[in-house]
Amino acid sequence: MSTPSLRFLGHSTVRAELAGRTVLTDPLLTPRLGPLRRMVAPLAPESWAGVDLVLVSHLHNDHLHLPSLRLLGRGTPIVVPRGAGRWLTRQGFSAVTELGPGESLTDGGLTVTATHADHAAHRWGPRLTHGPHAPAVGHLLTGDGVTVYAAGDTDAFPGMTDLGDDGIDVALVPVWGWGPSLGPGHLDPAGAAAAVQQLRPRVAVPVHWGTFAVAGLCSLPSPWRARMRELLVDPPRRFAAEVAARAAAGGAPTQVALTAPGSPVVLPAQVEGGA
Repeated sequence: MSTPSLRFLGHSTVRAELAGRTVLTDPLLTPRLGPLRRMVAPLAPESWAGVDLVLVSHLHNDHLHLPSLRLLGRGTPIVVPRGAGRWLTRQGFSAVTELGPGESLTDGGLTVTATHADHAAHRWGPRLTHGPHAPAVGHLLTGDGVTVYAAGDTDAFPGMTDLGDDGIDVALVPVWGWGPSLGPGHLDPAGAAAAVQQLRPRVAVPVHWGTFAVAGLCSLPSPWRARMRELLVDPPRRFAAEVAARAAAGGAPTQVALTAPGSPVVLPAQVEGGA
C-alpha cells in the first residue's frame, strides 16, 4: 500500500495525490463567492498546480465554481455527474467526462467510481426549475491498494454500508457548510459521525467547514456573530468527539484527522504504512 498525499484546501476542496495522479475535488479556489468571503488565508496558485483530474460532485455553485475551473485551465480533465457534461462544455471546457453512480473511469493507475449521493440535483436550488440539472454523486478513488471516498454533499443513505463493506481507507466527510444552519441533504457533526459508522473507514477527514461565511456576519455586531464564529471552528471537533464516542460504544474504530483549511492531512500510521 502506498501513501496517499492529501491536502484540505478548504470547503469541499481536497488535493489528493494517489497512484501517480493528482486529483482536485470540488475546486473552490477564490477569495470570494457572491456574498461569501474566505475566512482563512487565501490559496497560493501552487496549491492547485499540476492537477491531472478534477472531480465535481454536483452542480451547486460552491462545488461547480466556474471561475475556479477557469483557473485550472479549460483543457483540464473534469469529471461531472451524468447529465451535466453538455452544459459545462458550453461554458468552454473541452475535456469533460460524465459519470453516474456505479460508473468508473481509469486514469493511469487510478480508478474513479461515482457513487450515490443524497443531495439536491439542480444548479440553482429547489426554487428554480430552469437551467442545468444532474443528480449529485460522491466518488471513490482507488489506486496502489488505497481507497479514498469523497462524499461530496450528501445526507446519510443506506448504501453507505455497502461502500464500507468494500473497504475505505480514508473518507472525506462533510460536517457543516458556510451558514448558521443547514438545509436538507447535508450532514451536521452528529449525522456525519453516524455516516462514518456506516462507512467504517480507517480514517475520516472532516471537510465542508470553517472556510466561507457571509461577509460581515462574523465581525459586525449582530445576533449571529457569536454563533458564526463558533461554527468556523466547532463542527469538526464535535464530529471527532461523536466518532470517538461511537467507537467506544462498539462502533467502527475510525480515527479522525482534524485538518485546518489550507493544511496537509496528517494520516495515522495505519494508512501510511498499510494494515
